Order: sequence, then structure tokens, then C-alpha cells
Amino acid sequence: MISDLVTARHLARKAVIYIRQSTPHQVLGNQESLRLQYALKERASALGWAEDDIELVDADLGLSGAAVVHRAGFKDLIARVTLGEVGIILSSEVTRLARNCSDWYPLLDLCGYRQCLIGDRDGIYDPGSANGRLLLGLKGTISEVELHTLRGRLTAGLLSKAERGELALNLPAGLERDSHGIVRHDPDREVAERLALVFTTFREQGSVSRVLRSFRDRALTEPRRDRFGEVVWRTASSGALSEILRNPAYAGAFVYGRTRSSQGRYASGKIMTTRVPIAEWKIVVKDRYPAYIGWADFEQVQAMLADNHAAYKRNMSRGVPRAGAALLQGIVWCGACGHQMHVQYKAANRYVCNFTNRSFGTPVCQHLAADAIDAAVIAAFFAAIGPAELAAWQRARDAREQTEAALARAEAQQVERLRYQALLAER
Repeated sequence: MISDLVTARHLARKAVIYIRQSTPHQVLGNQESLRLQYALKERASALGWAEDDIELVDADLGLSGAAVVHRAGFKDLIARVTLGEVGIILSSEVTRLARNCSDWYPLLDLCGYRQCLIGDRDGIYDPGSANGRLLLGLKGTISEVELHTLRGRLTAGLLSKAERGELALNLPAGLERDSHGIVRHDPDREVAERLALVFTTFREQGSVSRVLRSFRDRALTEPRRDRFGEVVWRTASSGALSEILRNPAYAGAFVYGRTRSSQGRYASGKIMTTRVPIAEWKIVVKDRYPAYIGWADFEQVQAMLADNHAAYKRNMSRGVPRAGAALLQGIVWCGACGHQMHVQYKAANRYVCNFTNRSFGTPVCQHLAADAIDAAVIAAFFAAIGPAELAAWQRARDAREQTEAALARAEAQQVERLRYQALLAER
């Protein structure tokens, strides 16, 4: 197959065959398409190029053509066209070269300026001519629209399945799918009880750091999934505990759209995402999974986590109550300047407003003796106590005792598991 557009000027340069598959799965599964792309070498020979002047660029196998950022092969091709080394670019179709008009049209401009031809399975085109530019431009536009159409169809199908709660998302440790796709609790009793212990300990102690301290004091580990999807036991960390407490799957809910993509990208090229509030979750299907806690309890946990951030002025959250003799730490505000007052435990307990002092070097706004204020608060507290408050105190005390018993039971379970593993290793 010889084209009138191919001249001696083009034959004096290289014929480059650009090969790309969009995903690693396509590289492994769509071997016929890959074979047809490599077969373009025979077409270049038929057009008149010597075998030594035909080069393959297949460095972008498994990469999407939606952007050029991570396609080293495409960038190298652009550089060689710029240097005037390429006489023709062959590809099975223009979608292999680019799926984005912002990448496609600069390539056409460059090829037109450097008198480099572009060929696909339909023919040979000269980007420097009006007709060639028109046809290639239409092909590029159709390619971009096709990508959006395919993505729209896939997204519509995904959302339709998600609205029914049937989308098979990755499950956290403690939940698993059987051979029929039905989600159930992990049959390992220790895994289920350890996850339940995380929630009960948090609701009783009120903060992730205290849950972590309870686990560390007893050397308790927590179940997680490794990169292969297997449940493994790892040292407890505040991040992993927070992920357990924030995961709606443990409340039996299927949720899609907990994060939102932002404009930025990480150095690896992955799109940055941010968490969104519960009210902005795209799809929530309750009672889809077997639950470890009820939905109302889950919402209470989320409210406690939000209130643990000490940002009272911004969102009315007071922070985690901390140890110390002063009763009102973190919730006292200066009546003179309106800033938060801090506790000072030097010669005597004091509530000090030192915001302007720390920020601008001005004198301390005011300081008040804490003991007298705390005594008045204690008196008001006991004056307000009634049967309901005493009943609540008894429930809290019972909950603490139950939590301590559960922690001791978890410690015994872990020792039993480790002894069993040691016995297996010995055998």
C-alpha cells in the first residue's frame, strides 16, 4: 500500500509506530489488538521504509491516553518529531495517540510544521494540508467525545448498581463476602469482638487517643486487611482506629461518595481527594450489611469525633477533656477580649487569657483563680443533680466496668491465639 503523500523526504527519516493499551488488564487480555498494533511494522515496510528505519514505541502500554503527564513514550515521540527525525507516525487509530484534544491539536501543529505524516488503519494524512488537518481534527474530536461517552455509560451503570447497594466495594476487616456475594460477619470470633471493642471503648472513654492508650497498655492488636485482602493483626494506631470508627460499613450501611476529587494531583499522578460530611454523601443504603453498631450509635460516634477537635469559635466543638485539676479547661472564654482562656498550674490553679500576649507581646489580658470558680461550679452541679442524673452516672459506671471486662477478655483471646500460632510453628 503506497500513498502519494509519502515522498523521499519522509523516507529519509524514521517511521515510528506508536503502540498503547489503556490498562494493564487490556495488555494481558486483549492480545489481538496488541498483535494488530505490532503488525503496523509491515505496513511501514509496504509504504517504502527500510526495516532499519522502522521503530516501535511501546513504553506506554497499560497507560490511559486521557492525559500526557505519565506517558514517557508519547513525550519521547514529541521530542523526536520536534528534532525532525520522524517522517511518519503510524498508529492503529488516533485514540492510541491521544484521547484529549489539548494533546492532539499541538501534535498536529508540530507534525504540520515538521512535515511529518500521520497514519492509521484508514489512511495516511498530512497535518500540514487543509484536508489532512480537517480529517485528523475530526478524528481527534470524535475520539475525545467517545471517551466521555464511554465514561458516562460506565458511571451511569456504576451509580445505578450503587443506588441498590449491590456495588461490590472493598470490605473492611470484620466483613466478608461468601461465594454467593452475600456479606457476613467474619467467622473469626476474635476479629468480631475486637472491632466491637473499639466502638464500646470509644463511646465509654470519648477519644481515639484514650482508646489507643487502652489497647497499648494491654498490648492489644487490631485486625486490618493487607494489600492482598487478607485479615492480619497489626499494632494499634490512631489512624487505623479512626478509620474503623468512621467506616459506615460497620453500621451496616452501604455508602458511595464519601470523598470528593479535587483539582490537584499527588506526585504519583493520583488525583487528590477530600472527605465530605455525612450529609453530602452521594448514596447511602442502610441495613445492607450485618452491623456491629446501629446507625444512631454510628452518628453519635461521628458527632463525638467532630467535637473532639478543639475549634469552639469556628464550629462550636470543645475538644477532648484533658487531665488536670481545673474543671473548665477548654471551655472558658474571656469576657474582656473574647478569646479562649487557658489553664495555668504554677503557684495556684488559674484561668489565664494570654492570647494577645502570645500573639502580639502585649500584657496578659486577665487571669482568675480557678479554685473559687470550680467550687461554685461543683456546688451548682450537685444542686442540679436529681434521680435522672444519678441513673445516668450509674449507667456510665456500669459501661466502664463492662468495657474493662471486655478489654481483659480481648487480652486473654489474643494470648490464646498467639499460643496456638506458636504451637503450629513448633510443629
